[in-house]
Amino acid sequence: MAEHMSVGRYAATRFTTLKPTGNVPPNPFAVLRTLTWHQWRFFLIAFVAWTWDAFDFFTVSLTVSALAKEFDRSKTDITWGITLVLMLRSVGAITFGIAADKWGRKWPFIINNLLFILFELLTGFMTSYKGFLIVRAFFGIAMGGIYGNCAATALEDAPPEARGILSGMLQQGYAFGYLLAAVFSRALAHDPTHGWRPLFWFGACPPALIILWRLYLPETNAFLARQELRKHAEVEGVGSTFMKEAKVGFKKHWITLVYMVLMMAGFNFMSHGSQDLYPTLLESQLEFSSNQVTVTQVVANLGAMLGGTTMGYMSQTIGRRTSIIGACILGGALVYPYTYVRSNNIMAAAFFEQFMVQGAWGVIPIHLMELSPPGMRTFVVGTAYQLGNLVSSASSTIEATIGERFPLEDSDGGEARYDYAKVMAIFMGAVFAYVIVLVFLGPEKLGRDLSLEEDEVASVKASDLERASEKPVAEGREIVG
Repeated sequence: MAEHMSVGRYAATRFTTLKPTGNVPPNPFAVLRTLTWHQWRFFLIAFVAWTWDAFDFFTVSLTVSALAKEFDRSKTDITWGITLVLMLRSVGAITFGIAADKWGRKWPFIINNLLFILFELLTGFMTSYKGFLIVRAFFGIAMGGIYGNCAATALEDAPPEARGILSGMLQQGYAFGYLLAAVFSRALAHDPTHGWRPLFWFGACPPALIILWRLYLPETNAFLARQELRKHAEVEGVGSTFMKEAKVGFKKHWITLVYMVLMMAGFNFMSHGSQDLYPTLLESQLEFSSNQVTVTQVVANLGAMLGGTTMGYMSQTIGRRTSIIGACILGGALVYPYTYVRSNNIMAAAFFEQFMVQGAWGVIPIHLMELSPPGMRTFVVGTAYQLGNLVSSASSTIEATIGERFPLEDSDGGEARYDYAKVMAIFMGAVFAYVIVLVFLGPEKLGRDLSLEEDEVASVKASDLERASEKPVAEGREIVG
């Protein structure tokens, strides 16, 4: 985890580095006012892109029944369109992450959004189940490339004191995208002539505006500065230097990279495990109507957005690991009311449970950025996130399968019912415990300078890679020592 520290010393600091600084958190509005218009533009374009990325993903989740009827398939068959997206997002993260770290944030971002337009439009025109799966598989590759780029674009030029709150705000673009998808699906997915298709056609339109906006923005200052370092470090060209830099980065930081994937697996189990099967629990065990399920989901996502922003902001003062662990402990305490309250009061439990789940998530963008090797940030952040997503993609299937071992009395309509509450409670308890232990053991680099670092670039020389790979890293203020 910490390449320049002994194992014993590192283990001892796992406790001491959890202690908050004791500083009073600054006024969040004052913190946000420190951003220049240049920095705000980068944050906003990243937030909007991440929000619409989520919107386009949830268009399938919210039209499963209509798609099953259209293609004469079961709902389970249609959910393969979701599973394929989750499985192939890692391919996009690797491909577009390497491109963004080598050639810049701008053009990979634009190509990503062009692909969103293409595949979302094509989904709306599909007339066969096979064609639907193929298009959604390619959509998954496009979707995988956007997260790392958005995190780098939004955060690497931001003032250090604002990175925590911006991290929380950025991450909750995902919850905001779900809310927008839920609203627009109500308005557009029930067209008397075209059925569900207008929702997908509409979903393809905003990325065109996002592309136009990004065309007028330059590269981030941090990336431009890094390119200058690469030019000075290698006479053979920037591309050659990037590949050597990546080789050195992997050699020096591979333990941290493995840790990040394991951590993101836990985080994705946390979000998918608490969300994917929850509407089924509400509908089956509580016999909520469709409107009640929708309202509960909206309330939960409002809690998610508030929690992500709040905990991201607090992490700037009390630390990334302390914020995540605290949110997980409180989230674990809320598991029982989240799954076992049997009235409309469960909406309050849903609000606060997702406040904690997404509160922990709100720290993730900046935490991953600070842990990543500077020359590989887009690739590492995006790939760690998406590989974690791949590992956790079977969360709902695991819960549903285990749930069938705990049958309940059939509904009045004769439909089978299962005790999903018990399964979700056990599953979430185990996931929270896993994340707490892993984050406690893991590294933290609060306050790391993201603007200009010369570690791998300074150490890359064609004649002396081995000696350069042992050169000390200049990483700003590092909590782990």
